[in-house]
Amino acid sequence: MICDSATEFAAALPAFGAIAGLDLGTVTIGVAVSDSMRAVATPLETIARKKFTLDAARLLEIIKARDLKGIVLGLPMNMDGSEGPRAQATRAFARNLSRLTDLPIGFWDERLSTVAAERALLEADTSRKRRSEVIDHVAAGFILQGMLDRLGHLKRDTNG
Repeated sequence: MICDSATEFAAALPAFGAIAGLDLGTVTIGVAVSDSMRAVATPLETIARKKFTLDAARLLEIIKARDLKGIVLGLPMNMDGSEGPRAQATRAFARNLSRLTDLPIGFWDERLSTVAAERALLEADTSRKRRSEVIDHVAAGFILQGMLDRLGHLKRDTNG
């Protein structure tokens, strides 16, 4: 089930359970996961992209192993808020993935997530080689944390 807003995504999720955040690149997919209370995003791994069926199979393995309840895809918007070819490719990936899982799939505007991840890694004095190895799943962590924070606000707004 593809959700068009954070509110719709929140409504489709069970009360508890971890969710995944994905940073879809053309060469890699960064993966991050939350805790079951959905408070903290933790970078997990970077998948080297091969073809959709293999990429999806690895994602479904992670989903099953961690009993995940939802998936958030970083949506690469243009700086003016419009959607370009990369955003359309992300939406196509979501449509294809939704045929393989019943989990709710949401989107998070990922503008500047890679910049934020790079900055965090630089501040942690991470070597250039190590940064290139982890940047995608660290960016996925920023994407997921953005959605987790939004879900937390929605929950507080609903509960008074």
